[in-house]
Amino acid sequence: MQASIRSHNSSPLPFVRATVADVMTEGLISCAPSTPLRSVARLMATHRVHSVFVFDYGQEDDETTELWGLVSDLDLVAAAWADVDEQTAGASAVTPLVYVTRGDDLRHAAQLMAESGVSHLAVVDPATQRPVGVVSTLDIARAIAD
Repeated sequence: MQASIRSHNSSPLPFVRATVADVMTEGLISCAPSTPLRSVARLMATHRVHSVFVFDYGQEDDETTELWGLVSDLDLVAAAWADVDEQTAGASAVTPLVYVTRGDDLRHAAQLMAESGVSHLAVVDPATQRPVGVVSTLDIARAIAD
C-alpha cells in the first residue's frame, strides 16, 4: 500500500473560472485489488481521506502497474452490509475509472461526477495517463462556496 498526499491549494477563484488544479488534492493513496475492504477502511481512517486508488501490481518481475479503479467512502459504505472481511478493493472499486486532468474546467468535473454518479474523480497526467491526485465533491463544494 502506498500513501502520499498534499493538501488543497488555498487561493480561491470564482467557480466559473476554476480548474481542477485549483481545488484538487495532490498525491494518492493506493492498494492492490486483493486488499480486504477492512484494510481499505483503515487506510481511509488513518490518512483521513475519502478515496483510495486501486492498482493491479501484476507479477513481481513486472514493474508496470495498471490502474484498476477507485474505492470511495460511499463504495465502502455500500459494501458494508455484507461481510466486510469477505469484500476486496477490486470488487468494490468503481471501474472504469472516471478521470479529469489538472487543466480541466471545474464545471466539467462537476458534470462528469453528476453524470457518472461518483463522488471522486482521478486526476491524471495527460502525458503518462498516471494518476497524480483526486478531486471530490467536497472540493467542488468548497469552490462553489468561495
